[in-house]
Formats: sequence, C-alpha cells, structure tokens
Amino acid sequence: MKRRTFLKGTLAASFIPTVITRNLHAQDQVPHAVWVENAEPEQLLNESLKVFGGMSAFISPGEVVVVKPNIGWDRAPQFAATTNPDLIKAIVRSCYEAGAKKVLVFDHTCNNPRRCYKNSKIAELAESVDAEVIQVRKNRYENLTIADGKLIDQWPIYQDYLEADKIINVPIAKHHSLCRVTLGMKNLMGVMGGNRGSLHSDFDIKLIDIVSKIMPDLTIIDGYRILTSNGPVGGNVDDVVLKRTLIVSPCLVSADYLALDLFNLDVKEVGYLKEALARGISKYDVKRLQVQRINLA
Repeated sequence: MKRRTFLKGTLAASFIPTVITRNLHAQDQVPHAVWVENAEPEQLLNESLKVFGGMSAFISPGEVVVVKPNIGWDRAPQFAATTNPDLIKAIVRSCYEAGAKKVLVFDHTCNNPRRCYKNSKIAELAESVDAEVIQVRKNRYENLTIADGKLIDQWPIYQDYLEADKIINVPIAKHHSLCRVTLGMKNLMGVMGGNRGSLHSDFDIKLIDIVSKIMPDLTIIDGYRILTSNGPVGGNVDDVVLKRTLIVSPCLVSADYLALDLFNLDVKEVGYLKEALARGISKYDVKRLQVQRINLA
C-alpha cells in the first residue's frame, strides 16, 4: 500500500494568524501557499505552480496520480456545486507534462454518478487530455485502520486513492449547511465508502479521524466561482459569486485555513478546521503562514 501519510505539524496557541505575504518578486524561499486571483482557471493554475517550481515539484516521472475534484452533484459548472472543469483539465495536462504515467479522476457522488460526471463537464474535459475518469465501485474499498482515532478506528477508503503515488485534492470552495463551508478536508469524503451519513453526528471529530490518515500531496482550492449559500447542492446562480481565485498549498490544513477569507469566516466558526489545528496535523504553523499573493488583473 503506497499511501499511508500522517503529517505532523505545530499547534499554535492561538488560531489567529500572522500571515506573511511575500512579495511577488522575492525568490529567497518557496512559500507555504499561493493565493492567485483575477484570471481564468488555466492561467491561475500555471501562475501558482510557477512559484513552487512547476508541477514537477510535486509529480515525478512515471507516477500514478489521483486528481480528486468535487463531482458530487448533478449540477452544471455555473452553479458552483462542483469543481471547475477547466481547472481539472489544466491540472491533468500539467501532471502529464511533469511525466505522470497515468492520471485518475473520480468521486463518490451523492447524485446519479453518470449525470454528475456528465453535467459537471469534468468527465468530458478531463478525458480530452487523457485522464482516466472512473466510476467508483463498491468492491474497491479497503478498510483503513485508524489506530489513534477519537471515534473512528477504521473506515473504508477507495483503493485507487490508497494505491496512487500522488494525490491532488481539488475541492470547490462553497457553503455547506452542516459545517458552514466545504473545502479540502470535506472534499476527501469523496474517497470514503461505508455509511457516510453516520459521520454527520460528531462530524468534526470523525472527519478529522479519517482525513488525518489520508492527507493529499497537494491541495488546489477552486475559488473561481464560490457558492455562498444553499450549499452544498446549490442550484441558483444568485447564490454564486465570481471570485476568480485559486489557493494552492502542499498543506491541506493551510489551504483550508486560507480559504476562509473567501467567505469572511473565522476558524472558530468551522469546527472541523479547528479540530484539525487542535490535533496538530497542519504541516505549517498557521500563525506564521508564508503566503505569496498574486493579482493578475
């Protein structure tokens, strides 16, 4: 089994950050995260990856890569309930340019999977650049042991996720009626099997029990369009705000933390993020997060 990652980080005494915004031209060190705005998805991705040294900083030749979008709902892209398909296309292409052997794209959907894959346009655009877009199958989950979980001691995780060499998590930033906002950590429910409804009680604890054991290598938060209310399903374009923003980090927790700014939320309002910080699973100290902000306007 190739993927058994547990990222240990530092726990800040306070959850109020001192974010260090690095100058665009300062090349002394690689930042912890990049916030890029005011462009189309492909340009947002390319500019953000340049800061890290390109996709090859994360993907090595010959690797099998899982790109995990949100395809959970039978919605067209303009409703901001699913990840932007143009972004997924650009990520898949970038992985192959970095030498990936194969790129898999999938999600455990809530609505009919064929309709979700089609109407989100993710299947069409990902396949146009040779991604292997797969439907999840019930017989391809494997129980993952969670020895130190507070409430969960094992949970079925999709086998292709566990066996991949690298994982790129690509959530869309949107409102969620249960947990205020759905970002990178919540997006990983799409690789979980079992009775996912049972996770809704004591949600914050159970989610972090599982997520702490399946951390991705790179998180790219789609903030091109965000759903500001009536999430996670949406369906009304009046609830959608055009932000034209991308947040990229090798740290899942840091990416989610930064994305709160899209909604003017504080970490105290998002229980699962507070729980993640309390357990110290962030790769970086969020009080001293070094963020490079790029405005392409």
